[in-house]
Amino acid sequence: MPNRKHKSDSVSDWAGFIPFLLFCLTFEIIPILFLARGSFLQKGTGQFTLLNYVNLQHPLYIRSFINSIKLSGMTALVGVILGTLIGYAIYRWPSERMREFLITLSDVTTNFAGAPLAFAFVVILGLNGVITQFLAQYLNYELYPDFSIYSFSGLILAYVYFQLPLMVLLILPAFAGIKKEWQESAQSLAANDFQFWWHIGIPVLVPSLIAGFTLLFANAFGAYATAYTLVQAKLSLVTLQIGYMIAGEVRADQGIGMAMAVVSLIIMGLSIGAYQIAASRARRWSKR
Repeated sequence: MPNRKHKSDSVSDWAGFIPFLLFCLTFEIIPILFLARGSFLQKGTGQFTLLNYVNLQHPLYIRSFINSIKLSGMTALVGVILGTLIGYAIYRWPSERMREFLITLSDVTTNFAGAPLAFAFVVILGLNGVITQFLAQYLNYELYPDFSIYSFSGLILAYVYFQLPLMVLLILPAFAGIKKEWQESAQSLAANDFQFWWHIGIPVLVPSLIAGFTLLFANAFGAYATAYTLVQAKLSLVTLQIGYMIAGEVRADQGIGMAMAVVSLIIMGLSIGAYQIAASRARRWSKR
């Protein structure tokens, strides 16, 4: 009887995962399989070919990957640095109610991305934006051409907007894992704050910082709507090129677009894998 009950409980536990597994199968696994298959089909004939991947050596596509990696790496690095500092300030905030408010605000800000975010930046920093006109009328300073929201630097600013609060949410549990007893023990041994953070605090945070960087990198690498709204054809990015190849009217070539998508999936998969490894190490550190 106990064994039969145990088996029924295990079956019921697995039954709860069936909707989730069906969702993953329908909207993730099957589309990826069709995507991989389409990347090996020749345009027009539908025959098997490796030409789509060979064509990725074109300077345009290489530059797209370089720009996307550069944009993702820079915004991830800025997000990790500023997000860690802001997260520590929120963690040390004396008012618990204010901490909860700032955490909620970070959560809301993280989800504000895509075309609405790009439109907001256009309204604020566009050619006729609020800040642009304010600087021109009251400070006699022309923001353009020194800075343009429709350029690579403007795209970095827009990406950092949703990267930074995400890092704040990721780093707060890591700060909670640094026990006060460690700092008290360090102070009893005549260690100052710098020595504590250099020898104890930062090494404990390193796995969380690496995890945050890799996740922010993948988050920025896969972004599309913000870049499309702001720069469109002015800057070559992987996600924009995939869109042009799949749904474009001039240079449409689904095989090359799917090949670029497969390579992008590999890059993002490696980033997510590195994030999982770093996050697991961070959790082990927090349990010590």
